[in-house]
Amino acid sequence: MGKGKDSGKSKKDKDPANKSGGKAKKKKWSKGKVRDKLNNLVLFDKATYEKLNKEVPNYKLITPAVVSERLKIRGSLARAALQELLSKGMIKLVSKHRSQVIYTRNTKGPEEEAPDHLA
Repeated sequence: MGKGKDSGKSKKDKDPANKSGGKAKKKKWSKGKVRDKLNNLVLFDKATYEKLNKEVPNYKLITPAVVSERLKIRGSLARAALQELLSKGMIKLVSKHRSQVIYTRNTKGPEEEAPDHLA
């Protein structure tokens, strides 16, 4: 008489080893983060070069990365530009390492700096 209750269930459903249910779905892998492609200048145009000479010497912290990001120029171009500004005396070297160069703005003009080295 107990068969009436279980008549709807098959033998597979009663098996204790098969209680986990259906097969789990396969994990979907994410596509990863997509970065926007940077279209930085390889050579200076007139406007960017003027901006470099006018604005960069007033930055408190000057590194090739900062200049590259703000002026939208390549890192190699930023390094060369900073070397030029340093040779003109518009910026001052703080620290130089093979992989990181740090400059800061010149508080004194290039003319006023010459007597300082003599003393």
